[in-house]
Amino acid sequence: MSKVVLITGSSSGFGELTTHSASKAGYTVYATMRNLTGKNSDKATELGALSGVSVLNLDVTDQSSIENAVNTIIAKEGKIDVLINNAGIGSGGFTEPYSATEFQKIFDVNVFGVQRLMNAVLPHMRKIGGGLVINVSSIMGRMVIPYAGAYTASKWALEGLSESYKYELAPTGIDIAIVEPGGFGTNFMAGMIPASDEERVASYGELNKIPQQMWEGFGQILQSENAPNPQDVADVIMNLIEMPDGQRPLRTVVDPMTGGEAPKVINATSDKVQEQFFASMQS
Repeated sequence: MSKVVLITGSSSGFGELTTHSASKAGYTVYATMRNLTGKNSDKATELGALSGVSVLNLDVTDQSSIENAVNTIIAKEGKIDVLINNAGIGSGGFTEPYSATEFQKIFDVNVFGVQRLMNAVLPHMRKIGGGLVINVSSIMGRMVIPYAGAYTASKWALEGLSESYKYELAPTGIDIAIVEPGGFGTNFMAGMIPASDEERVASYGELNKIPQQMWEGFGQILQSENAPNPQDVADVIMNLIEMPDGQRPLRTVVDPMTGGEAPKVINATSDKVQEQFFASMQS
C-alpha cells in the first residue's frame, strides 16, 4: 500500500521539490499551502497535476485549517504515514528592533505550527502503530549566525521540541527525524520578516551596514552558478522516508556550502551527552 505523505509549505522551495520527488516515488501526497485561490493558485494547479498529488489549503497558524486538512486526508486514506513539517519563515537584521509580536509571528509558524500539526496527526499514527515525522530545521538551530536572532531562536526551540518527541514516541513505533539545511537558493531570504521598529534600527547607525552586507553576500552566493542545489534537501527527506523504521538518525545535516562540520560536531556531542544522561538515570 502506498505511503500517505502530508507536506506543509509546498508552494515553493524544499516543500515543492519534495512534493515532486514523493510523486515520482509513487507515494500518495497531500501538498498543502495557503492561498489556493490567491497568489498560490498557479502553483496549486501545477502540483495538483502531478501523479498521486492532491493539494489542500492549510495554514499552520490556523487550528481549524489544520483540522480540516487532516480530517480530509483521514476520511479518504484512513491514515497518514509521513508528516513533513516544512513551512517556515525567517528574520534578518539586528535582533533588538524586533517586537514581541514579530517574535510571536515567527514562532507561530516555525514552532507552534509544528506542534499544531503533530497534535493533529500523532493520534492517527499511534492508532496504526507507527509513522514518521520529519521536521525541517536549520543548521541555525544548532549554531548561531548573527543577524537572524528571532529565526535562530525559533529553530533552537524546534530542535528541543523534536528531540523531546523522539524519546516520548519511541515506544509507539513513531520515528522523529530532523533535517538541518544550510544555505540554499530558495525564496527563504525574500520571505524574511524585517523588524518594524525603524527608529531603533536607525539608531545602530553605520553598524546597519554589517547585516545588510552579510545577507547580500549570502544571497549572491546562493544565486551563483555553483550554488548548492535545494534538491539535495528533498533527496535527504526521501531517503529518510525510505529507511527502515527505527533506524533513522535523529538529525541529518545538509550543507554543501560549508560541509556542515560545525553542526555535525555539535550533534555528535549532543548525542553522547544524552546517552550518558540516560545511562546515569538507569544506574
